[in-house]
Amino acid sequence: MNAVATATRITPEELLNLPDQDRYELVDGQLVEVNVSVLSSLVAGELSTHLASFCRQNGLGWVWPADTFCKFSRDPNQVRRPDGLFIRRERLTAALLEASFITIPPDLVAEVISPNDLAYEVDEKVKEYLDAGVRLVWVINPELHIVRIHRLDGTLAGLSENDELSGEDVVPGFRCRVAELFPTLPKAAVAP
Repeated sequence: MNAVATATRITPEELLNLPDQDRYELVDGQLVEVNVSVLSSLVAGELSTHLASFCRQNGLGWVWPADTFCKFSRDPNQVRRPDGLFIRRERLTAALLEASFITIPPDLVAEVISPNDLAYEVDEKVKEYLDAGVRLVWVINPELHIVRIHRLDGTLAGLSENDELSGEDVVPGFRCRVAELFPTLPKAAVAP
């Protein structure tokens, strides 16, 4: 994530009018370019597929992909685009679905680390999500094949690719082996 060289502050509504809005988040009124890699996009898609399928089958709620604008921070000039999020069905309203931004804290947020992400920026996002009331935050590292779990109660956990990712009490019953989130590359063909 890199700050765009500009001193001009913009509003969340102005962000929506930018022709290349999908490249940015808004942090304290400043445009911040979100740089993703092919790998991080693939992992975010795998997670969304697993989670959305489970939630749909069990009528738990809805999962949004990485292109969703969220404005649930205490800072009115903050717009984030998590790599995935889940909101329980009973919390959804027609007004929320018609809005330009998700304005309530999701129950679950996922961030997939890209090569250009700085550790302190990821930590800032996690803190912002938890401060807003997000109950469960998954930080997925595709390079190391690990997941760091942050809970609203302040507890942390770490998982490796042999562990099972659980929705805990936020997405009851959801389970997925961490390794399933990461692509397995075919072995290179050996020339005769």
